[in-house]
Amino acid sequence: MLNIVVLGTGNLAKHLFQAFSKTDKAQVVQVVGRNQDQLQWFADSVSVSNDFSSILDADVYLVSVKDDAIAEVSQALSHKKGVVAHTSGAVPLYAIAAERKGVFYPLQTFTKGKTLDFSTIPICIEGNDNVTLGILEELAKSISEQVYQINSDQRKKLHLAAVFVNNFTNYLYGVGEAICMDSNLSFDLLKPLIMETAEKVQYLSPKEAQTGPARRGDQNSMQEHLKLLKDKKQIELYKLCSVAIEHIYEKEL
Repeated sequence: MLNIVVLGTGNLAKHLFQAFSKTDKAQVVQVVGRNQDQLQWFADSVSVSNDFSSILDADVYLVSVKDDAIAEVSQALSHKKGVVAHTSGAVPLYAIAAERKGVFYPLQTFTKGKTLDFSTIPICIEGNDNVTLGILEELAKSISEQVYQINSDQRKKLHLAAVFVNNFTNYLYGVGEAICMDSNLSFDLLKPLIMETAEKVQYLSPKEAQTGPARRGDQNSMQEHLKLLKDKKQIELYKLCSVAIEHIYEKEL
């Protein structure tokens, strides 16, 4: 069984802790973090500490903190013999100050209170040598059925793609919700459409699944939409997205 120390107390740290608590192939032996209040969430189940000089020995140290704190936190582990791996999508492997360094990146959005099935979450791993990579692969497979070896350059691009399909898409949900609220309409009316859009890309490419006035070149509908928008940012966004879609399909129109 692999022993794990988790450094960090945020959403991802909590989700990882819950995932490892369900496997008999790995166990979290300590959670370390600066936020004493957040540490209490773990305190009933595992040893906790806000003292970075009293970190227990372990096979793997998962650094699950803000990106700009990874290098600093890893300094506290530079003398440890175990694998030190961060969980970021954007930070390179060599930001870690340890002899055995790696990346353990679960590709998913993590929200407080939202339960996830970790077995379906892709975990992207990287290590600075084969032994390190093997340990991280074993750890990842203990909680997920989707484990991929991806280097730092690939991971940066993957993280960028994730921002588009998740963060930006969620922002657009918010724009849609605001438009509905402005006309006393329920956002629930759009939820079946959201679900169908997500479902289609499970078996069609996004290019094949694209619909809407910009895809059809329906200039009248787009002009009517623009008349309805009052917010300048929403107008710019509508125009930008429409032009981008038209550019992809202009040869078919």
